[in-house]
Amino acid sequence: MKIMVTGANGFTGQHLAVFLADKGFSVYAVSRGPSRMVQHSGINYHACELTNVSSVVEVVDAVKPDWIIHVAAMSKPDECDINREECLRHNVEATIQLGEAAKKVNARFIYFSTDFIFGENGPHSEEDYPDPLNFYGVSKWKAEQWVKEHIPDAVIVRPVFMYGPQHINGRPSFIQWVQQQLLQGKPIKVVNDQYRTPTYIMDICVGIQAILEQNQTGVFHLAGPEIITPYEMALQVAKVLLLDQTLITPVDSSTFPEPVVRAKRSGLQIEKARRVLNYKPRSFSEGVHLSFSK
Repeated sequence: MKIMVTGANGFTGQHLAVFLADKGFSVYAVSRGPSRMVQHSGINYHACELTNVSSVVEVVDAVKPDWIIHVAAMSKPDECDINREECLRHNVEATIQLGEAAKKVNARFIYFSTDFIFGENGPHSEEDYPDPLNFYGVSKWKAEQWVKEHIPDAVIVRPVFMYGPQHINGRPSFIQWVQQQLLQGKPIKVVNDQYRTPTYIMDICVGIQAILEQNQTGVFHLAGPEIITPYEMALQVAKVLLLDQTLITPVDSSTFPEPVVRAKRSGLQIEKARRVLNYKPRSFSEGVHLSFSK
């Protein structure tokens, strides 16, 4: 089975590409510019600008994948709010172009969305109606709507607050930032009035494997089992790594004024994924331990 993964130079895309290649899938990793991925015999890398129609058509025609997993996105809410046209180009137009190219070669399509399509009162189920609080969420919801309308057998996956091991050339996730600050003895302030369902990246990879092998369609929430605050996450990191928890101070969101609104209580319900995919996400504590054990 040939799997194309977009955004392969990024945190989620790289983990997913390596995981699927380890499971024996033929992986075609796609991202902008030269590869920053780890070397792997099961991964073929293709540089591609997803906002360029001819570039997208060329790579999809060349590979003719069985599945396209579209992870790439402009994902920083503040940047999306400031550069709205660019955000729509990357998050909506690129999705449309890739989806049209997928249809031409009869490739199945998995679109990675986000919990940011929802507003308050989480954790949310797959059936909850979107009410995005910022333009990033709006752009991802627009892309979702196009996928649902034009690719009826597509899969939409919504993750939230992903963390996990850091690849050699990859950027650190939240837990690595906490580790580095505490190792240097630096005090940190972490918000304690925003609730999320943090998701171990390898759990998402296992969920995607189940979707592929079961030939699923529809919407799936792939998230962690706990709804906790970033402050509680930071304390767990310190506890697991035996670092100084007294360096961590809880603060509210007003301490870090941000250009865009973020939900105070977000997160995703995962009962459908548990039932249909046999999805068994690790606790945050276990996920942190596994993230630093390699």
